[in-house]
Amino acid sequence: MTSEQENKKIEYFFGSEYSSLRAFVSSRIRASKEWDLDDIIQDVALKLFSRADRFLAINNVLGLVYHSIKNKIIDVVRKRRNSNSNEDENEIKLIEFTELLYGKSDNSYSERMKDALKKAIIELKPS
Repeated sequence: MTSEQENKKIEYFFGSEYSSLRAFVSSRIRASKEWDLDDIIQDVALKLFSRADRFLAINNVLGLVYHSIKNKIIDVVRKRRNSNSNEDENEIKLIEFTELLYGKSDNSYSERMKDALKKAIIELKPS
C-alpha cells in the first residue's frame, strides 16, 4: 500500500471516530489550559499522517490510533507532573531564600487582635 492509501485509512478513521476518540481522551485526562482534548487528538493525527509512509500496511487502524493516543496522554501527564514538581521546588527555594534575607516571619496575632477579629466576624451580616 502507498502512503496515500494509508493516509486515507487514517483520515477516514479520524473522521468517523472523532467523537469516540474525544470521549476516550476525556475519560483519561482532564482538559486544562495547557492541553485541550482536541489538541491531543490532533497532535496524534498529525504525527500519524506524517509517518504514514513508514507503515508497510496498517491492518489495525483502531489499535494504532488508540495506542498512539494512550502514549500521548502518558507524555502529557508526565510533563505536568514534572512541571508541578519543579514549581513546588522553586517555591520552596524562594521561601528559604527570603528567610535567609529577612529571617523567619512571625505571623502570629496578639490575643487582643484575635478577640477583635472574632467579634468583627460574628457581627457581620449573613448576606
